[in-house]
Amino acid sequence: MGKDYYDQLGLSKGASDKEIKAAFRKLARKYHPDVNPGNKGAEDKFKEVNQAYEVLSDPDKRRKYDQYGEMWQGADRFAGSNPQGGSQPPPGFDFSNFNFQSDGGATYFGGGGYSDIFSQILNRRQGSRGRHGRGQDLEHATEISLEEAMSGTKRLLNLQTQEGCPTCGGTGLHQKKTCSTCRGGGGVSRTKQLEVKIPPGVRTGSRIRMAGQGSASPSGGTPGDLYVVITVSPHPQYERQEDDLLMTVQVPLTTAVLGGTVTIPTIKGKIELKIPPETQNEQVFKLAGQGLPHLGQTGRGDLKAKVSIILPTKLTPEERRLFEKLREMRQG
Repeated sequence: MGKDYYDQLGLSKGASDKEIKAAFRKLARKYHPDVNPGNKGAEDKFKEVNQAYEVLSDPDKRRKYDQYGEMWQGADRFAGSNPQGGSQPPPGFDFSNFNFQSDGGATYFGGGGYSDIFSQILNRRQGSRGRHGRGQDLEHATEISLEEAMSGTKRLLNLQTQEGCPTCGGTGLHQKKTCSTCRGGGGVSRTKQLEVKIPPGVRTGSRIRMAGQGSASPSGGTPGDLYVVITVSPHPQYERQEDDLLMTVQVPLTTAVLGGTVTIPTIKGKIELKIPPETQNEQVFKLAGQGLPHLGQTGRGDLKAKVSIILPTKLTPEERRLFEKLREMRQG
């Protein structure tokens, strides 16, 4: 059995959306590959945490996971296969020849995967129409920077997929003998390259569907789909809040008291931020439209600049005298 997504994030099943997000951010920073270069264990843990968050942060996926556990990805297909409604397989369907397994969080069934089970269901319901099973959907994780999430990017993917055996046509038999090409399995592995376009505004957990690019059906049916799962790397300067960005801006004490301007870097370039007189420490200024694009929509989020006042050090005798004078004036 696979690991429990709640356990992976250190949460109970009743955790709130806010608690799930906070737990993910904490663990993502801890196990991020950039923080643990060359640490395979940390990299695997990072992938597990991302996968758990991708499911639990989506209300519909979380509902299915809470109900079906590891089998949540097949919930809709089971529901659609039951002529009497509900989420159970048709009466009389025999699961005795199938082993339930989990591979990296993607639930599948022993033998030919989902396609075998659902082709059996369809054949029971459609009789002699003999409809072929659909190929398995695949997932591929890829990581991008915050800058790439701002502008959009591309990735060239190298994928290992399964397709129907060309010798036996997916039957596993050739000339009444076990097929020597696929060794009776009905499918063969192949490597293919695909270019995926990643749109601006994607977030960690965003999924990009590439129709028909999953595994081929061993029995000649429709290929599955490929889902590219995105992780946006944490940025050393910005904290992402939905499509807004939060950054800390250091402001000298004199500028905070008297007013002035400071130069701040944004992802799109440097800009001047006006600091009004008597600005307080941790005061936040909003720069509209300087955040990330809204995915699939027009407009952008905002950049929030939080002030951190820099106190002077190594005061000269004259500076100390002036501060003492100010203190006397403020106390008087």
